[in-house]
Amino acid sequence: MTTSNKNQQILKQLGIESLNEMQLDAEKLISTGKDVILLSVTGSGKTLAFLLPLLERMDAESNDTQVLVIVPSRELALQIEQVFRSLQSGFKATCIYGGHSTKIEEQSLLAKTSVIIGTPGKINFHIRKGNFDPTTIHTLVLDEFDKSLELGFQDEMEIILENLSHLKQRILTSATAMEEIPDFVGLANSEEVNYLHHQEQSPNLSLKILHTQSKDKLKLLMQVVSEHPSGPTLIFCNHREAAERVSDLLSDKGMSNGIYHGGMNQPDREKALVKFRNGTHSVLVTTDLASRGLDIPDVQQVIHYQIPFTEDSLIHRNGRTARMKNSGKAYLLLADEEYKPAYIKEEVEEVTEIADFKLFEVSKWATIYVAAGKKDKVNKVDLVGLLYKKGNLQKEDLGLIEVFDHMSYAAVNRKKIHQVLNLIRNEKIKGKKYKIGIDE
Repeated sequence: MTTSNKNQQILKQLGIESLNEMQLDAEKLISTGKDVILLSVTGSGKTLAFLLPLLERMDAESNDTQVLVIVPSRELALQIEQVFRSLQSGFKATCIYGGHSTKIEEQSLLAKTSVIIGTPGKINFHIRKGNFDPTTIHTLVLDEFDKSLELGFQDEMEIILENLSHLKQRILTSATAMEEIPDFVGLANSEEVNYLHHQEQSPNLSLKILHTQSKDKLKLLMQVVSEHPSGPTLIFCNHREAAERVSDLLSDKGMSNGIYHGGMNQPDREKALVKFRNGTHSVLVTTDLASRGLDIPDVQQVIHYQIPFTEDSLIHRNGRTARMKNSGKAYLLLADEEYKPAYIKEEVEEVTEIADFKLFEVSKWATIYVAAGKKDKVNKVDLVGLLYKKGNLQKEDLGLIEVFDHMSYAAVNRKKIHQVLNLIRNEKIKGKKYKIGIDE
């Protein structure tokens, strides 16, 4: 079976020449209407693999909600919503998640919404409030289902499924093999697409184990980061407290970085990802929360500052690099009392003497924020116009622009950012003045 003419047109507008082997196999099986288990590592294109065949089976004449996508994190929900919108299918999607305005979500759900993408707790909230009718949903996607179970969402998901009384198809995706799938999912006669064995050991990933004395571990970390001074680099810690400590220590040494973990509030997490994507921070210190389900660049290197607890954790962390045929490096930093974990069975290069390093260079980019967004009818074109015409920026001085509901961010040449701010801080956007500043 080949991709339909309609989906071929969608791929063309996305600039994608063809689907990969996993996506083609998934498309073929999902199109039959059977329940499907899709196993493939993070970054392999699972979102497109289930969205394209679902579009083929959705009814454009219906005003009902037809598809529900349950995800473990708000970041993954937003990422899937972004992919769905890029398809320009004509169907409306509503994204619901913790920390997002309930009022905005209610208004969106009351309009014609074909697809709902959300986290378990917020989906249950809207079902209880009667903000959408779960009985009209015919297709359920449990994306990154293993992560949802790991985070303790089983009870919430079980309640949701009890309300989906007219469900015809279940699609479960996971980045790891699962020994057992709970009965509440209802996958009695499912078919499986399993590509884990194709990708678990990427030939483009170089893994090294670096040994040092405990007192020199931070210096070793800075040396490894400095190998790719323009990044992007992910530094993984096992706990949020450790991530904060490492981030602070790097900052004290003059190495600008971002931090990202589950204890942060949503706006701060959002800003951390924005500044990592736009290059303001080429280093992000994080927990396993960033190991999958995030819309972040394909990083050049992954550094395990602390040993991952499990092999799955190592695989997911390493999966942030060497993606989609790119190459990448991963380093496991071990101090005196630490040893190579037993789950790493293959031969890995181990290094004890590390050459000295050059000073880490400050990023070219800094970030300007505007306290207005999509809900204020402000878009990227408005910000480009403001920064070019009023801020006197040249094309090469303006980087990535991202617009959210009530906030927008733009990467600007660091050398010109104060000059730009002085020129635009009192300017109006669409006749209204908004707060504008530098996001330090």
